[in-house]
Amino acid sequence: MRTELIVIHDPALREAALSALARAEAGERLDAATGVLLHAWAPLDELARVAHDRRRRQVTPGRVTYLIDRNINYTNICVTDCQFCAFYRPPGHSEAYVNSHEILGRKIEELVALGGTRILMQGGHHPDLRLVWYENLLRWITRTFPSIEIDAFSPSEIQHIAGIEGMTIEATLGRLIDCGLRGLPGGGAEILDDAVRDRISPKKQKAAEWLEVMRTAQRLGLATSASMVIGFGESVDQRMSHLMRVRELQDEAGSSHGNGFTAFIMWTAQFENTSLGFSRQRHVLGAGREEYLRHLAICRLVLDNFDHLQASWPTMGPEVTREALHFGADDYGSTMLEENVVSAAGTTRTRMDAAEIRRHIRAAGFIPAQRDTRYRILREFPAKDNVEVA
Repeated sequence: MRTELIVIHDPALREAALSALARAEAGERLDAATGVLLHAWAPLDELARVAHDRRRRQVTPGRVTYLIDRNINYTNICVTDCQFCAFYRPPGHSEAYVNSHEILGRKIEELVALGGTRILMQGGHHPDLRLVWYENLLRWITRTFPSIEIDAFSPSEIQHIAGIEGMTIEATLGRLIDCGLRGLPGGGAEILDDAVRDRISPKKQKAAEWLEVMRTAQRLGLATSASMVIGFGESVDQRMSHLMRVRELQDEAGSSHGNGFTAFIMWTAQFENTSLGFSRQRHVLGAGREEYLRHLAICRLVLDNFDHLQASWPTMGPEVTREALHFGADDYGSTMLEENVVSAAGTTRTRMDAAEIRRHIRAAGFIPAQRDTRYRILREFPAKDNVEVA
């Protein structure tokens, strides 16, 4: 696995990158070519400084947020065969499952006991579950756990369900909203470039389809997030194309109805136990600490219409995530309680309680604050003599 970005020094290009950083610092919108320039030639410390300054101007300085939620997988059955996924099982496999309401209920009860406010529920592309099954599930959760917000399914799951039913995306989402769906997670974006997608997940929806599902979800009032996974051997140009596409949709949402993405979340691909991890491409896959931090800072500068950027402790670990809070991120992520998809591909840390998250936020020099899905502050935790006070 590739672990670090290798940069060859060129004084002229370094000066050009510094000039671009100065323009970013002055508030100029950056284009894709400038993002490529910064990725290759900007000094990491200067990138961090300018990205952190932008973050301080866009959100409350000194505060880092987090969410108490749980990731729940209602099924692991999938027919899409993504080459980076070690979680899914084909229909009929001995390890395939669809979780019962009883099992899901125990998971949600644990979250409620810990003061959680949201479940993020996703599964695979199950060939046999019909829309009525999802409607019944949402109604049951809403009725049984009225305090819990349901952010469920991904754009590719929505497209899959709509395809089974022969319905439009809007009609499918509308019926799910009527049953209690409140948010659509940003999973499945990976890299929004079809050349990459055709290589790593040829059966999955195309980039324009992911964006169209999100466009519809936003128009219908759902909370949405944008995500990105780096390290598939994609080019920097393809990464910048991804950022341009989500920025354009955020501009469109802002001008038409005001319900854009709540946040941008970027993490690094994990490949252990996956088809890609055993492939001949594995030597060009992955992204290490410096590349992650560099790209995160560029995301803060390029995505000038996103207030919130989330760091990724499950893939990078808590120490690098603390660093990320000085590279443009203003959110530490969530407790998750469990995580099965990324962990199946190699991540070992899948759970962090709220107290530990707050300790890491304080260690990075910030005040922790618990939020909800839409980044409304539920409780702030200033410290006095290292003792938490409400």
